[in-house]
Amino acid sequence: MSPTTLPAGPEHGHVTFLGAGPGDPGLLTLRAVEALANADVLVGEHEVLDVVRAHARAGVAVLDTDAGPSSDAFPGTGTPQLAVVDGSSKTAAAPAAARDAANLVMEAARGGRRVVRAVTGDPGLDTYAAGEMLACAAAGVPFEVVPGIASAVGVPAYAGVPLRDAQGADVRFVDARTASDRCWTEVGVSDGTVVVSTTLDSVAAAAGELVSAGRKPDTPLTVTIAGTTTRQRTWTATLGSIAQTLKQAKVLPSPDGGRPVIAVVGERSSAAQRDQLSWFESKPLFGWKVLVPRTKEQAASLSDQLRSYGAVPHEVPTIAVEPPRTPQQMERAVKGLVTGRYEWIAFTSVNAVKAVREKFEEYGLDARAFAGIKVAAVGEQTAKALVAFGVKPDLVPSGEQSAAGLLEDWPPYDPVFDPIDRVFLPRADIATETLVAGLIELGWEVDDVTAYRTVRASPPPAETREAIKGGGFDAVLFTSSSTVRNLVGIAGKPHNVTVIACIGPATAKTAEEHGLRVDVMAPEPSVHKLAEALADFGARRRAAALEAGDPVTRPSERRPGARRRRTTTT
Repeated sequence: MSPTTLPAGPEHGHVTFLGAGPGDPGLLTLRAVEALANADVLVGEHEVLDVVRAHARAGVAVLDTDAGPSSDAFPGTGTPQLAVVDGSSKTAAAPAAARDAANLVMEAARGGRRVVRAVTGDPGLDTYAAGEMLACAAAGVPFEVVPGIASAVGVPAYAGVPLRDAQGADVRFVDARTASDRCWTEVGVSDGTVVVSTTLDSVAAAAGELVSAGRKPDTPLTVTIAGTTTRQRTWTATLGSIAQTLKQAKVLPSPDGGRPVIAVVGERSSAAQRDQLSWFESKPLFGWKVLVPRTKEQAASLSDQLRSYGAVPHEVPTIAVEPPRTPQQMERAVKGLVTGRYEWIAFTSVNAVKAVREKFEEYGLDARAFAGIKVAAVGEQTAKALVAFGVKPDLVPSGEQSAAGLLEDWPPYDPVFDPIDRVFLPRADIATETLVAGLIELGWEVDDVTAYRTVRASPPPAETREAIKGGGFDAVLFTSSSTVRNLVGIAGKPHNVTVIACIGPATAKTAEEHGLRVDVMAPEPSVHKLAEALADFGARRRAAALEAGDPVTRPSERRPGARRRRTTTT
């Protein structure tokens, strides 16, 4: 049994000092995810909590050490009251500033609570973690340490800057905020790689310290801000030119000048190498904010695919699903399914699977009721929903994932081999007649049943509506004509700088009818092919900018005033 699953003591609880890594949630270790899943209380700074919160269980208490003071307390303990959240609501306020983090951690652990104290990077390199551990040891509070990827190592890897080569030169790490004159002198006379943790507005001063200590002004360096996140940005310069480089990039002066950065000094940070090794920032949709007009459940795999291209997906539901106005037709069909009325059942959407599953649960049925019935799914996502239900589909289109593709593979009715000639088709109230007509042509009888209704969703928050109309999104993916109509209806028309990507000709026609310029069309009607097509568009756009010697920018940066707004948040 690992330490993260040991029962906490009834009096002192247990504390896990957890390294959250440089910022990418995907860099959390398996041990970290395990500890988070068992935590009763999370303690950390706001940005760290954003990284780890998704892996915490529902109902975990969260203490944001960046929040303002609070006088609330756990009843009978004198310890800070922590708000119980589900991972999406706001965190509780921290106690008075005089109470240090070590006391917060120990107080949160009282009563047998399991506390995770999350820090950026690795706890062993955190300025205050060792002191908090010593305080726990002195108070008899058991603790453990879950290492994380240190920012000084993880950020250069994401920036495409190797720290060592085959010759194995020295690598020195310096925290410019606490470095002494002796430290600067030692790294100045060294010819190895120096990794400097500093802030954006102090980079030039750190470069000056190295030059004063003996490094040549033409020594290459790279500076990376927001490393390992989709906000990452890296500049390549020399010790002598970095101040001018940042000035020309218009990132200084800035309210965010105090944000942490990682600077790598040495021959390995040369521009020639970074051009070849910059794997992260060169992703085809790096940093693109992509609007996906679907629910989180529908968009899960699509959003993951967009993230793999470097994009930041933002799901906005445009439709809501409601039960049919008259449920009797659906009830008769489900009863017929059990009594052997059908040879086939065809699912044309994830929502159809959900509707049948809910009706099954209402009647106390489960996947065993499908025994002896052939099951068809219109595509991969619908098939996955069926497998999650416990049903493996017998038929999924081998080609196009659509009603037409399903019909191409659907066998004609054969009275010799098919004892029953009837198909149960649960679907939306606004579905097209393509599948019904095709099945009838193949000789089948079809019970076309409204399993659910689709209605226009509520408008998204005002901030999202403003971003849609004001050009805050780099691209929008339209997966059907209804998503076009509904998005425009609830949020307004996307700005003309936004790249419009459509799943097929019918959707593109609807977009054009609403005054939108269609930039990307999927080669076949599949959401994943649509995402691939957008990535190809982004890659071509990036290649053209590099060939022309222009800076690589996102579409949203072309709108008036976008550069000014962007530079204040870098």
